[in-house]
Parts: sequence; C-alpha cells; structure tokens
Amino acid sequence: MAKVLGWGWWFAKPFLIAYLVVLLVMTFLETWLVYPAPEPTLGDWVSSVFDHEDVEFQSADGTRLHGWLFEHPDPKQIVLYFHGNGEHVAFNADLMDELRDELDATVMVFDYRGYGKSEGKPNEAGVIADGMAAQQWLAERAGVPTSEIVLVGRSLGGGVAIAAAEKLGAKALVLQSTFATMVDAAAVHYPWLPVKLLMRNRYDSIGRIAAYDGPVLQSHGTSDEVIPYSEARRLFEAVLSKQKQWVDVPGGYHNTPQPASYYPVLREFLEGLPSVEPADGSGRLPAQLLKGEKSP
Repeated sequence: MAKVLGWGWWFAKPFLIAYLVVLLVMTFLETWLVYPAPEPTLGDWVSSVFDHEDVEFQSADGTRLHGWLFEHPDPKQIVLYFHGNGEHVAFNADLMDELRDELDATVMVFDYRGYGKSEGKPNEAGVIADGMAAQQWLAERAGVPTSEIVLVGRSLGGGVAIAAAEKLGAKALVLQSTFATMVDAAAVHYPWLPVKLLMRNRYDSIGRIAAYDGPVLQSHGTSDEVIPYSEARRLFEAVLSKQKQWVDVPGGYHNTPQPASYYPVLREFLEGLPSVEPADGSGRLPAQLLKGEKSP
C-alpha cells in the first residue's frame, strides 16, 4: 500500500508543482488583469468636437490625477463618471457629451492612478482614494456637498463609485454592468484557482452598499459574459434604499452601450430626487467635506 502511494505521489508531484507555479504567476499578474490600462496614446485626446476643460487634482496621498469636465450652462445634475478598467478619459468624450445633453448635467470623467494622464500605479485602496478625491474636487467646483453629486459607475467603476458613496454620500448611485464583489466575478472565470483567498483587489461592493442608504439605479446586460447577470442581481438585492430601480439591457453583453431607451429612464429617475443645498447658503463646500467627512 505504501508503495502504491509512493508511486501516486511520484506521478502527482509534477502536476502539483506546475499548479503552484501557475498560482504564483497569476498572483504576479493580478494587477495587470484587474487594471489593463490602455496605452495613454490611444483614444481621441485632441478632438475639438466636444467642449470640455482639462482638470488636474490630487489624491489623498498626493498622486496627481487628470480628468475632463463637461460643463452645462444651467445644470439640473452634477455627475461624476467612473469608467471601466479597460479605458481612459479619451475613450469617453462622446459619452460624456451625451450625458450632458440627455441629463442637462455638468459631467466629469477622470482617470484612476496609472490610467491616461494620471500618475501612479493602480491598486484598490489607491483607486478608491482617487474616486473620493474626484468627487470632492467636483463638489467644490460646483459649490455643493459631496452628497449632491450623482455617481455613475460602469464595471470596475461601479465598485469605485460604491466605495466613494459609502464614505462621502451621493445624490444617487447609477450602476452599469458591475459586480457584487470582484472576487466572486473572478471566481466565475477561474474556478480552478483559489481566487477568493489570493486576490488582493477585492472590491466588496455588496458589503459597502449596505452603508449607503441613497437612491440606486442599476442596469445590466442579460448576456453579460464578464460579470454574470446573477451577480449583478445579487448586488441589487442588497441595496437597502426603497428608492431603487432595475433596468434590463436585453441581450446586452458587458461592453454593449446603454440603449437609447435607457436615458429617459435615467433622467426621470434623477429628476424625481430631492435637491440638496449647502447648509450655510454660501454656495461653498463645508470644510469638513473637503476632508472626506460626511455632512452632519
């Protein structure tokens, strides 16, 4: 019997070593897999079609970040857009212009650290800090509390937007093609790897959204091949707010654009929300919000 076990170990040993090597390689590749930032030279950086302003600001640790601001002369909404992990601001000019027009909104899109013209290297804590810094910058620019900013997050951006809303509040969370947790989404694609034990970038959206009691509009493609529809629904069911609405994108894949029918739904959803004004009537952001605290 011992001899049989010995022979079994002799045959299994190469496979075990190979598996451990794969685990090691995947661990080293995690940052690249989670944050496949496109080359900064890609995209349309010089288009004169869309009227926008280049903006620069700093994250909490001093990392310099870059974004584009699309101002509306008489905005009904102030919107901050959190893009997905495979794009940067130069891929989103047409979408931001569409959001400005469809929602009568001032819209800002920015790049996380390591993306586009933003400095640094991405990781979960840093990217979330970047999102909060963008929300604080936009709130100060607009002269409203951070809780008056509408946060729109797609895919990875949904996880970042939820984390920002947990800390700074939001007028509404608009989630598109996003996950309950990043580790659960990854486990679907790598069932043969212990991703729930090894992943450093976890983005526990389903846990964080429990701390946010504001309105949520969530949409998801019924054929999403990256983040399963069931995972998105699991996140939606965890939303505590009674002001929540689900929108199906029939036959939509992960990168399928929102259909034209989506924007009237989004506009009606946002226009039904109450407005929040600065408590002192000054039009300036209260000092505690600049430090990342919630308003009293």
